[in-house]
Amino acid sequence: MKINRHAKIIELINKYHIETQEELAEYLNREGFKVTQATVSRDIRDLKLMKVPAEGGGQKYALHQSAINGMNEKYRRVLRDGYVSMDMAQNILVIKTVAGMAMAVCAAIDAMQWNEVVGSIAGDDTIMCAIRSVDETVQVMDKISRIVQ
Repeated sequence: MKINRHAKIIELINKYHIETQEELAEYLNREGFKVTQATVSRDIRDLKLMKVPAEGGGQKYALHQSAINGMNEKYRRVLRDGYVSMDMAQNILVIKTVAGMAMAVCAAIDAMQWNEVVGSIAGDDTIMCAIRSVDETVQVMDKISRIVQ
């Protein structure tokens, strides 16, 4: 799914110093996305990635600032489209999604980089998010509610 691949690309370029399309394709293939250099090239164009100077010399891929704002809206749309319900168990937030959408919704939540979310894991239609505290779990539920309404 293209949305999952795009979310993974953003995760990878934020985590690693990736200089070339071939290098990005290698990372994606290791993560289970069977891609060609042509697919990666289209994804780079779709995501509006640009090369920026890297620490220690060279260049690396990064999101263009205007693309970051656009990506936030894409993440919100993925969350709205996949969301079914949520419930909390202390500082664990359980989110139910449409079948097959948990990974995409989980990637969207991760990409939003909410400080309250320590980490998350997705199955087919369920996401478990570890939240820092019970109070912050309520805050995250409020954020999600405002997005999905």
